[in-house]
Order: sequence, then C-alpha cells, then structure tokens
Amino acid sequence: MNGSQCYTRRHFLAGSAMSVSSVALAWLLQHDQARGNPSKPPLEPETFDTTPKTPQHEPRARAMISLWMQGGPSHHDMFDPKPEMKKWDGKPFPGEIKYDNAAQASSKVFASPWKFAPRGECGMELSELVPYLSDIADDICLIRSMHTGVNNHGQSIRALQGGRTLAGRPTLGSWLTYGLGCEADNLPAFMALIDPGQLPVLGVENWSNGFLPSLYQGTVVRPQEPRILDLIPPQHLAGAPQERSLQFLDELNRRHLARHPGQLDLEARIATYELAARMQVAATEAMDLSKESKATQRMYGMEDENAATREFGSRCLLARRLIERGVRFVQVYTQNQLWDSHGSIVSRLPSACKKVDQPSAALVADLKARGLLDSTVVHWGGEMGRLPVVQNDAGKNKIGRDHNTYGFSTWLAGGGFKPGFVYGATDEFGHHAVENVVHHYDYHATLLHLFGMKHDELTFKRNNSEQTLTDGQPAKVVTDILA
Repeated sequence: MNGSQCYTRRHFLAGSAMSVSSVALAWLLQHDQARGNPSKPPLEPETFDTTPKTPQHEPRARAMISLWMQGGPSHHDMFDPKPEMKKWDGKPFPGEIKYDNAAQASSKVFASPWKFAPRGECGMELSELVPYLSDIADDICLIRSMHTGVNNHGQSIRALQGGRTLAGRPTLGSWLTYGLGCEADNLPAFMALIDPGQLPVLGVENWSNGFLPSLYQGTVVRPQEPRILDLIPPQHLAGAPQERSLQFLDELNRRHLARHPGQLDLEARIATYELAARMQVAATEAMDLSKESKATQRMYGMEDENAATREFGSRCLLARRLIERGVRFVQVYTQNQLWDSHGSIVSRLPSACKKVDQPSAALVADLKARGLLDSTVVHWGGEMGRLPVVQNDAGKNKIGRDHNTYGFSTWLAGGGFKPGFVYGATDEFGHHAVENVVHHYDYHATLLHLFGMKHDELTFKRNNSEQTLTDGQPAKVVTDILA
C-alpha cells in the first residue's frame, strides 16, 4: 500500500479472517476504563448501555425466565376445568363462536376428555396432563382470564411480547434491559433459547429490540453446539494474532466513531464486540451443564438420552444458570406451533405436555431451593388458548380445537406473584374471560411494577413522541395477584 492510500476500518473488516466476536477482546480493558469516566454533558448525544440502572421504586424481581409455549396451549384441557360442559358434549354450542378457521369449524361442544383434581394445599384444580406442575401448585399464580382479543398467532404474539399487535416494536426482554440494564458484564442482558425443532411464529421478531437501540436485542442461544455462533476464534487465530488485530481495530473503531458521534447502531456494534470478548470465557462456562449434579439433571428430565424431556429440560436448566450469573431476561421457546392443536389433540396435547411439564416444574422448584425464586419471575404461557368446540369433525382421533384469545390461561411464579393462587375466570364454556380480565397490557404493567418501574414512565423518545411498552393503553397493575 503506497502513502496515498487510506486503509479504512471498512477495508480491514472486509478483508479480515477474524470472526465478529473474535475482534472483541481489545474492548475489555476499554470497557473497564469507560466505567470510571464522568457522565457527558446533557447537550451531547445520548448514549446507551446495559450497566445496572436504579429502579424507580423498590423492586420485588430482578430477573425473569419466560417459558414461551408457542401455538396456544388448550386451557380447557390443562388449567380451566369446566365440568358443566359434559352435559353439552357433542351438542350445538348455545351461543356465538368466532372461528379462525371457518373451513373446519364445527358448533359441537367438546368437553375435555382429561380429568381434573385439586392439587397442593391451595386446592388448585389442574389436569392429569400436568402431574409435575401439580407438585408446585402452591408456588404458582394461575391466571384464568388472560385476553388479547386478536384471533391470530402473529398479532397475539406481538401483543404479549411487544405490547401492541403492530410489527416493529421492542419485546418485553428489550424493555426490561433498556430500563434496568444487566447485573452481568460478561453475558448478554437478554438471551433467547430457541427450540431445535423450528423457530416460533414470527421468528427473530420474538426477541427484537424494535425501535430501541440494537444493544437491547436478544442474543440467540442455539440448542446444539456451537450454542452461540462465532464465539470462539479458530485455533490458528487465537492468542497473539487476535490481540494484534484487536489493537488495530480498536484504533480504527475509535477514529470512525469520532467521525460519526451519536450513531446508535455503531455504538451498539462496538459494545457487542466488547461483550463478545468477555463472553469467550463466561458463556462457555455458563453453558457447561456437565457441572450440574446428576440429581439436578434427573430433576429436569435429562437423565435419559431419549427422554422427551431431555432437550427442553436442558434449556430450562441453562436458563437458571444464566440468571444466576446476572442475566436479566431469558426466554425459552417451544417449536413453531407445538401447541396449535387444530387436529389430533388427543395425541398432540399429551405429547406437548410431556415435553415441558417436568422441566417447567423443576425450574420453579430448583429456583426455590436455591433461594432465587423470590427475586425471579417464571412465566409459562403462549399467545392464546383454544375454543370449547370441535374443529375438524372427522373422528375422535382427528378432532382438535381452534384459536381463542378472548379467555385463556397462563401461570407465573416467584418475583412477587402470589403463590398458590387462582385469579380470574372464563364463562361456563371457557370461551370469554368474564371475571377479573387481565389484558396483555395489564400483564405488562404488573411485570414492570414488580421490577420497580412504572409502565407509563419507562419511555423512549422516538419521532418526537414518548414510546412505552403499554403505549397509552388503559393498563393497570393487577395488585390482587401480588404477594
């Protein structure tokens, strides 16, 4: 290269053999130095980071694990017993039904074929499909009156994940990490543990930062190795070659940032490089499940290589390990439409329950035993429930249930939620929430309250307006479900 040529940051990155994460190590010391710098004058461009923030009021929760049941678990058959439906089984439904799939619709009432019984000292009625959940009934808060009112997977997912049915909004994990930062400086604040079968509906939108800086996007953790892509550099580039490259890139990055102050995506990318350097050691250690005892692995259903519970159990255990190390929000996803029982519900639903029931209950019990449940919210639920009538009326083994977002169930544990408690109710057919209705925005307002934030004061300025998770909806904190 002659003296007239300018070797730019773009040229270096385009020609480098290094992976994105391997060019991060030099930022480690810079990060420590930056922590000691005084804050910038208010007239300079606003900057964003994931360092811990002070809540607006005393929090009950510091971390959250969301077990996301994509597709719509049938509340009729798991959480919301309706014994009176037995009298109507196979008869025309005495009212109006809004079907999502009109082509396969039927008006025949479909009473649950599974038995319910009181569980725990609290007497919470649960189905025989969830025997392990029954063991922790006294630790959970079961809401039977959830409501989004949009009978479509995508729209209801957006409502529960991002506050509105519109695309392009930040998800709950992004809002929490934006508002509170992260107690770990060597792991991402928000981690998305995806299923090996298939991404959930809407894919990456489930852990999107939306209009928030990209620093708050969820980091994907794959279900198999390498769990985080490009985390570890190739052997021939490790050590001195990496260090020299990082020193040079450090200089280029600082020069480039000086020419483009206030560029949030650029700042977020630099912060990501820095975090990746720390993660090379920390993430590898956190994801090593072999360090857990055999008894713990058995509790999560991991002892048998072929067990239906093994894979989901390993991700639930990993979620516990991550929040132990300071991660703010972990979401564990089931595969695309696992719970979308439009047909063959008699075989599909027990299979789905078997996969997640034992690991989900183990997570709550394990957190409690380690003294972590009081400060960690565990959420279990999907974007909808199911209808009380038959879909695909083609014989007992082929029938299913269509979508229902007007009344369905979810449960929560820890982090300030009232244990051993049932809240709200649907009508006698489990179709509409009719008592103590909990809208998606009420759910969000309540969660933010437990984390020490007011839902209408956690704001982000965009297009000259203040954006919030609840976005001007009539959200309320559901105080009755708080311990």
